[in-house]
Amino acid sequence: MGFTLNGVRYELSAEQVVRRLAGVAPEPVRQHGVLVAGTLYPVKQAFEVAVGVPRSEFTSHIARRNLASMGFDVTGNIAHRAATSVRDSAPVQHGSSMVPPGAVSAQSWSADEAWHTEAEVQAAVVSHLVSAGWRILSVADTASRQHGVDVIAAPGDGPGVGVEVKGYLSRSYADPARSAETKRTQPSTQAGHWYAQAVLAAMRLRSKRPELRSVIALPDFSRYRDLYAETRASLDAANIELWWVTDRGEVSKS
Repeated sequence: MGFTLNGVRYELSAEQVVRRLAGVAPEPVRQHGVLVAGTLYPVKQAFEVAVGVPRSEFTSHIARRNLASMGFDVTGNIAHRAATSVRDSAPVQHGSSMVPPGAVSAQSWSADEAWHTEAEVQAAVVSHLVSAGWRILSVADTASRQHGVDVIAAPGDGPGVGVEVKGYLSRSYADPARSAETKRTQPSTQAGHWYAQAVLAAMRLRSKRPELRSVIALPDFSRYRDLYAETRASLDAANIELWWVTDRGEVSKS
């Protein structure tokens, strides 16, 4: 597969990743891991070795997204998992109905709030689609606000999907210099704006690419659950699906 990193074009296959990591001792996995030839590596170590670019030049999200697109099993928030298997969560199944997990409320956030950023939600969706046997056709760079559908994927048969991804606003700034500051915009208010944007994008996709299933992917927060409950009948009528992503990286379909 091909991808661009810091303005440079790279071509990398799954076979090359396996070959370049052969014999490389894995570092401890603290949060994001990838399974390569039966060994669990930190995603940044694996991507650094495979591509030959220092890990300071890319984010964990970039590594997860590209490794998942090549078919590797990528996991997130390792420290939060009770199970030991790197494949302890069920992927989205085409045409199936899955019981949604409990939504997270704003009051129950843990110290690690990174899981619900747009980049992490997108990486979880890509990872689960690949695990379910889907082929990733395109992935937008959310960090640079790249225009277009966030994720387009195709199954072995049947219609492909176009996924519009949104995150959930953190209460504080990621920049250490501003860590003591509280954002003026309330997360619940911003969630309403982002939800409206996602619905509009999904409706536009239905018009522009009717051959694709139109999907919205959101982190599983009670605010988004409430918004979905208010609009579900309209979304069903428009044939727009909604997928939920949990703090464990698990993806389920409403």
